Amino acid sequence: MAWHPPAGDDWLGLSRAPLPTEAAHAWAPTARAGAVVGFLGVVRDHADGRDGVTALTYEAYEEEAEARLREIADETRRRWPAIERLALLHRLGELALSESSVLVVVSTPHRDEAFAAARFAIDTLKETVPIWKQEHHAGGVDWATNATPVRPVRSGAG
Repeated sequence: MAWHPPAGDDWLGLSRAPLPTEAAHAWAPTARAGAVVGFLGVVRDHADGRDGVTALTYEAYEEEAEARLREIADETRRRWPAIERLALLHRLGELALSESSVLVVVSTPHRDEAFAAARFAIDTLKETVPIWKQEHHAGGVDWATNATPVRPVRSGAG
């Protein structure tokens, strides 16, 4: 799937195509938004307990991952009702060092809520969306060592 900005105010998805970083930042501002905050996760050369990482391969349970992205968007908007636009985009497949793997962009009237909403969105994405990564390194290819079970998006009151 190639990335295309949506007609609505949530841009959610998974793709093997490079992330549309510039397009997402151009799409996010609205007449009411005084702040646009973005987070871009990139492939680095090390992981927990493992140096010499040369690439990552991301795999997902795509149907469930897309449903979880929707839940995260809904919960983020519930917590920060002033959100104008929200993008939650993740790449799949093999990515080289320094390639972008995940993008979160939030626009709101004020910066405090944009920062808080973006932080919540990326943290919740990492904890709840069934996306797994394999690390390519000098010793071979192994699943990431810091994987944790996925949790529900909305766990308890909050």
